[in-house]
Amino acid sequence: MLNTFLHGIRVIDLSQYLPGPFAAAILGDLGAEVLKVEPVEGDPARYMPPIDADGIAGMYKAINRNKRSVAIDLKSPEGKQSFTRLLARADVLLESYRPGVLDRLGFTRQRLDDINPRLVHCALSGFGQTGPLRLAPGHDLNYLALCGGLEASGSVESPTIAFPPVADHASGQLAAMTTLAALMGRSQTGKGCFIDVSIAETVLAWQNWPLTLASYPGQNTVRAQGMINGGAAYYRIYRTADGRFITLGAIEPKFWANFCKVAGHPEWIARQDDPLPQRELIAEVEALIAAQPLAHWDAVLGEAECCYQAVLKTEEIPNHPHIQARQLVRAREEGGRQVFEPLFPAWINGEPPQPRTPWRHIALDQALADWQA
Repeated sequence: MLNTFLHGIRVIDLSQYLPGPFAAAILGDLGAEVLKVEPVEGDPARYMPPIDADGIAGMYKAINRNKRSVAIDLKSPEGKQSFTRLLARADVLLESYRPGVLDRLGFTRQRLDDINPRLVHCALSGFGQTGPLRLAPGHDLNYLALCGGLEASGSVESPTIAFPPVADHASGQLAAMTTLAALMGRSQTGKGCFIDVSIAETVLAWQNWPLTLASYPGQNTVRAQGMINGGAAYYRIYRTADGRFITLGAIEPKFWANFCKVAGHPEWIARQDDPLPQRELIAEVEALIAAQPLAHWDAVLGEAECCYQAVLKTEEIPNHPHIQARQLVRAREEGGRQVFEPLFPAWINGEPPQPRTPWRHIALDQALADWQA
């Protein structure tokens, strides 16, 4: 049922790399028909290693499942004409050019409105369509740096690079969500709209907690010194004797008490309110966890009601009993290898999401005929 919600909605995905294609993939998961329009040489993400035997990157195929792609030279008169015909039949245009590129190609906001006044046009750019950084190049790390995604994360010595890219995926979700809202609005007004989504500002929108703390004297968030960024013994990542890692998220007193009891240190219960950063208590818990392998802590803490989970290796995730029960990771064969694909993370009416269809490239004539453009 999930993949029927947007039945009849046609999406042109003019974006490249990760954020825009991820947004379009979400719309495809919800049932939209997504046509990925690429330059003749293809989306550069096609050629990002590792490359499969067919010459196409595995990640490109993963992020563009549920889509068909077509090549159009938007600088040529013929390409502009074909693109115009597709726009006339589209419900959504999703693009990730720098501001001004579509204008130079001849598809200004007024031109798009003339072609299709019902079109929802979502422009997903690094820093937004206005402001002094509007034309600045950037990637996930830069966006996190500007808008608060790095300063409070990591060790005392240095911020930490997150993987997979946080801002790229978050902005894709925001672009998809805003597009869905615009389609709802169009159902009432009959008019499309222009959506300006900044990848960086997606991270900025998450800064309620840090910016609130910064307004209190002495409460500014500092790496590894706050309650949930490494300064509390009860909310930390710990290394085990065999070089693995576990997480403890025992913020509530009852969960911390449960941990202390099963860990054999009930005297720690009263120390939960030690001033932050809790360096002495952290060192004691670190020594305890480091004395035993991961299997030991799985057995001791797994059922202890203390907000515990082991840090799984990527290859372990699909085989975890809970992941298997939720049916949100699908195994398939591709290019002689087994690929695990995470599906849309929602069940509808008690049913898990359906597997996606493979990406495939089609001829422009076929795309035009299919859309009767």
